[in-house]
This record gives sequence, structure tokens and C-alpha cells, in this order.
Amino acid sequence: MFYHIKDLQFNARVSKPDPRFANILLEQFGGENGELAAAMQYFTQAIGAKMPHPDKYDMLMDIAIEEFSHLEIVGATIQMLLKGVNGELKDAADQSEIMLAMDGSDARESLIHQALKANPQFDILSGGGPRLTNSQGIPWCASYIHSNGDLTVDLRSNLASESRAKLVYEHLMKFTDDPYVKDTLSFLMTREVAHYKMFEAALSTIEPNFPPAVLQADPRFTQQYFNMSPPESVKGPWNEGEMPNMGKDWNYIEDPIAYVASTKGQTELPQDMSKEMAQTEKLDKKMSKLKSEEVKVADPEGVAQWSNYASNVSDTLDKPVTSTAKNADATIKNKKNK
Repeated sequence: MFYHIKDLQFNARVSKPDPRFANILLEQFGGENGELAAAMQYFTQAIGAKMPHPDKYDMLMDIAIEEFSHLEIVGATIQMLLKGVNGELKDAADQSEIMLAMDGSDARESLIHQALKANPQFDILSGGGPRLTNSQGIPWCASYIHSNGDLTVDLRSNLASESRAKLVYEHLMKFTDDPYVKDTLSFLMTREVAHYKMFEAALSTIEPNFPPAVLQADPRFTQQYFNMSPPESVKGPWNEGEMPNMGKDWNYIEDPIAYVASTKGQTELPQDMSKEMAQTEKLDKKMSKLKSEEVKVADPEGVAQWSNYASNVSDTLDKPVTSTAKNADATIKNKKNK
């Protein structure tokens, strides 16, 4: 259940109309790295996390709903930046906010042309309001959403999403001189950083979380680094020394062509990996059982019910949540410890 508070999370303000920047800001309204994309990504991820990870469900829903509030902030800012561009232009042109930005009919016509040049849809399709498109008028698309059904994969996607969104806001601030708008963009950018740290912390509570999903990496090919930029490749911790958090060293292959040929397409490797392969197979079975139990135990018995309604609001606030999902989470943790 969503409950809409009409006051914004951050009080968006605009000192004067700027249809050019309003169009650019659409990138964060209906673009692939925008607030709607973030809200829908975390919302859909939360649905799948509800049973096996009820605590992460709570976090994802909180952040998703905050992203919806950010969408409203961006939309409100766009609307204010477009004051005087809608169908009531002649009346609006006499208002003090518009008069500060214009001087006579020539300037008024210039503002109209500026808006239409930036995005004709403002005046033709939306009547001077934001639409779910990016800055080029391309409609928002569900393909922007990354929701893979494995929480460790989803959380890593979210780290990348928050990083991209932070960068977009940073770039947007270069294209406006309005101090009020910059304040709003700075707030939104900072919340991306905060969300990044939330997702990072959540990922650290899931063990094991590498490699993602269930099956382990094939030990025959995990450590190889192929020098695909001959004659020499730049050396660094990504191809020499110990692999990060793996307890194994990189195997630097200087001449990939000769190596592949000599191993008959890597089907006859020089080192015996039978012991490692057996350990991997054993771990695959263990993880498969664990992940399967994680889902099965989380499924409620009898009639499926998403919510357990308390008799009144105070019960909800005062009493700890008890649910099949929460019990399942505890069961899984106990199994892992064993």
C-alpha cells in the first residue's frame, strides 16, 4: 500500500524558466538511467526477494518507493522549468516569474521556439508537461530494467545502476546555472551514493555471494588471463599475482594462439585438475540443494498469503514481524552454519 504525501522529499525550486534544460532533465524522468527505471527495477526485484530474503525485500521496497518520490521531484522541476510554455502562455507571460526571463514579445516568442526546438512534444503532445521519454523523445522502455531473480546478481546490477545515475546527475549540473536546480540535483545525486552503500551492505550479508547464482566456476579456466593485445599486455593485479579473494594465482598466457593450439582447444590441459573438478562438482551439489531449500522452505504451507494483517496499526508498529518468510530466512541461515 502506497500513501502519497504531497510535500516533496526535497523542496524543488526553480528561479526562472529554462525549457532547454527541462528537455535535458527528461533523461532522469524517462531515460534508461532515470528515476522511473530505478524505481521499477528495485520494485520488481523486491517481489522475488520477499520469501527467501524478507529483510532485503523491505530494503528494496523502501528504496524503490524513495525512487518514486525522486521521480516526482524531477517531474516537478521539469514542470517549473516549462512555466509559460504550455497552452496558457499568453496569460502566464504576464506573471512575474516569466517577466523576469523575458522582455517583450520577441523574447516571449523566443521562449516558445526554444521549447519547441528542444522537444516539440512539450507543446504538441503534453501541453507543457513532462512525458515518460528521454531527452530525445524516445519512450521509456521496460528493457531498461535488470531483474534477474538471483539477489546477488540483482544487487550488483543495482550498484552499477546507482553509479550510472550518480554520473548523469553530475553531468546535468554542468548544464544549468540555476542555484535552486543545482541544489535539487545535488540532493538527488547524493541519494544515489547513499543507495549504493545500502546495496553494498546488503550484498555483504549474503554468504556465499560469489560466484553469483548456484554453479561454481570451472577451475580449469578460472585463473587464465589471455594476452589478447600482443606483443605485451600491461601487467596489474588483474593478471599477475594472487587473484582477489580467491587464494589462487593468475595464470598469464603470453601467447594465446600457441596455447590454444598446443592444448587442442583447451581440451588437453598440461596440469591435472581432477581433484579441483571433483571439489567443484561436490560444491555444485551442495549449493544446488541449499538454493533449492531456500525457496522451498520460504513457501508458505496451505493458502499462500502475501501479508499478515495486524488487528490495528499499533499492533503492526509494536509487535515484531513473524511470518513464514522470516522463519524460512532463519532456517536457511542455520543450514548454512552447519
